[in-house]
Amino acid sequence: MNRKAVYRVLRLKQWLLQHRTRTPRPRAQRLRSRAAQSNQRWAMDVTHIPCGRDGWGHLTAVIDGHDREIIGYEFALRGRAKEAERALEAACLTRVGTLWPQGQPPVLRSDNGLIFQSRRFRQACRDDRLQQEFMTPYTPEQNGLIERFFRSLKEECVWQYHFAGFEEARRAVSTWMQWYNEGRPHQALQYRSPQQYRREQAAKVA
Repeated sequence: MNRKAVYRVLRLKQWLLQHRTRTPRPRAQRLRSRAAQSNQRWAMDVTHIPCGRDGWGHLTAVIDGHDREIIGYEFALRGRAKEAERALEAACLTRVGTLWPQGQPPVLRSDNGLIFQSRRFRQACRDDRLQQEFMTPYTPEQNGLIERFFRSLKEECVWQYHFAGFEEARRAVSTWMQWYNEGRPHQALQYRSPQQYRREQAAKVA
């Protein structure tokens, strides 16, 4: 069974989420993207990576606001709502079977870009019962975690190479992102990697 089919089954069985809330689309106001628990707040954004002869690649990523893990991403030569939906789908699959804090699905923060306000992407969020939250215009600090992740990716990976094409860039980015989740220490996480920190936090409440 392919990934898309698995995702549809999970939606139908409601394994992804535990209950639905209907609220207006809120603005982020002055709140930052950090969270007190895993799966409480997610943040999402797109960045662009030079891919040599193939032009630019578009990386859409979802980060957990507490443990800093990149829980879903899509790297493609096009950056449309379709690719954003795939990144969101990957995030939901990564965290399937986990409990939402207080039974509430995560709040998903993004900027006001056309992709995230598109009918297709908004419908995907409704299908997954995620509450969208939009940044105040011209306040990138409100999505600081994902912005810092992109900066680290470029400083430690992308800008170290001159990629010949998209496939070379894709392999390098994929390798670095796996290391980021599994092995890269974070000062804010007591010098643990995102996955190590999350496991330790889960063990404390088990």
